[in-house]
Amino acid sequence: MFNGASNFSQGVDSVFLFTLVVSVFFLVLITGLMIYFVIKYNRKRNSKATNVHGNIGLEITWTVIPTILVLIMFYFGWIGYEEMVNPPGDALKVNVTAQMWKWTFKYANGKTTDSLYVPLNRPVVLTLHSIDVTHAFYVPKFRIKKDVYSNQTRTVWFKAEELGNFDIACAEYCGLNHSKMYSKVKVIPDKDFILWYNQSADSSMDTVNSSKDIEDK
Repeated sequence: MFNGASNFSQGVDSVFLFTLVVSVFFLVLITGLMIYFVIKYNRKRNSKATNVHGNIGLEITWTVIPTILVLIMFYFGWIGYEEMVNPPGDALKVNVTAQMWKWTFKYANGKTTDSLYVPLNRPVVLTLHSIDVTHAFYVPKFRIKKDVYSNQTRTVWFKAEELGNFDIACAEYCGLNHSKMYSKVKVIPDKDFILWYNQSADSSMDTVNSSKDIEDK
């Protein structure tokens, strides 16, 4: 946690941490109480059982507190979800095709690649569709995941905040070579992305880097 590389990383990690802390707290509390009552009310100490007729205050407490905690989790989850499903209007648009067993990325200028090239600190919206079975577009480092279906188009967006190469995986079992359905998000400086984007459709980042090296010399 807390080592993500997109605009969603901090929000997702914070909600996850809050949920984890609450869960661990109640796990320890309930387990401790169970052990305490087992020891206190074992047969040796209480050979004759006694009836307990209830405690209204206690019942209200263990109903209200969990309800409040669940509503807090829902609130922060909903806020994060709303942001994830509303991409900015100026986002870079990329069409993503899923198939057994690879990802294909097509840009507005017709350039098609096997890896997703994106500029640093610029919103990118992906239009996802499958040409065969159900897949799931998942970038762990960006904290984004979206199921991809053959009968509908879906969208997901992000803003990369760290340079580098990040794994893209299929998170839905899609057949024999599902485990090999990996690709990369390659986050590069904005000026390098513009240079690459404006080159011919068969140009790779190696060409961009070579040109950049020549210019630097």
